[in-house]
Amino acid sequence: MTKVKMYDLTQRLSIHTPPWPSYMPLQVQYFKRLAGAHMGQGANGQIIKTSNHVGTHIDGEIHFCANGRTIGEVPLEEWCGDGVVVDISDEVSDFSLYSPDMLMKKADIKKGDILIINTGYHKYSWDQPQADEVRYMVKHPGPDAEFHKWAQEMKFKWIGVDCGSADHPMNTILRDWHPKLFVKAEAKLKETHGKSWDEYFPQEEYYQVMHLKMFPLGIVHAENIGGDIDKLNNKRTWIGLFPWRAIELESCISRIVAFEFDK
Repeated sequence: MTKVKMYDLTQRLSIHTPPWPSYMPLQVQYFKRLAGAHMGQGANGQIIKTSNHVGTHIDGEIHFCANGRTIGEVPLEEWCGDGVVVDISDEVSDFSLYSPDMLMKKADIKKGDILIINTGYHKYSWDQPQADEVRYMVKHPGPDAEFHKWAQEMKFKWIGVDCGSADHPMNTILRDWHPKLFVKAEAKLKETHGKSWDEYFPQEEYYQVMHLKMFPLGIVHAENIGGDIDKLNNKRTWIGLFPWRAIELESCISRIVAFEFDK
């Protein structure tokens, strides 16, 4: 029998897990308990209420594309397949940009892969010793101006990141909500690329580009990856993402697992 080693790339999920800013967090309520029935033959029962963008989750096409597929309409085969985990944590810091060249020099990335990017920012997630919600959600690195074009050419099955968004936070509404941090991000961009933010990232093209330009093409992404991600740095592996088969859901909290098979 083939031996299989599994790596859980999923964050722990809790009522303390921060959702995407402004979204509803996870709520858990008991509606019945063990002692609540005759002779102690009761049961624990819970009701959960949450948005879909809490913890490790996959964004569905319909999240940003009106004619896109819901989560439950996507065949399981599209969530699973060959992939690679690329570690760029030694090359990025607050507000950094990552490029196709940066990733390709680190690992063997192939057309049609599932691409998971380890920025290192999972170490700032809610349950880690260095937990820092603002840094995790608002200061994490993001893709440069060429990344989405390269991703389209590579026809990735889906992309995963170990931080709050697959977009750079300053190409989202967080730019408006955190103006002081935007000043720092723009100063860094001027230092590294010699341009203002809007010169380098014209907003009519780059505002939430990883969502608005990619989802209509069927290239979606998972956010808030974590768990055993550091054990797979720059390795090729077989990856499975397991959301609910939920016909109405625009996105879904998911379990993401990498499998290594003995040859």
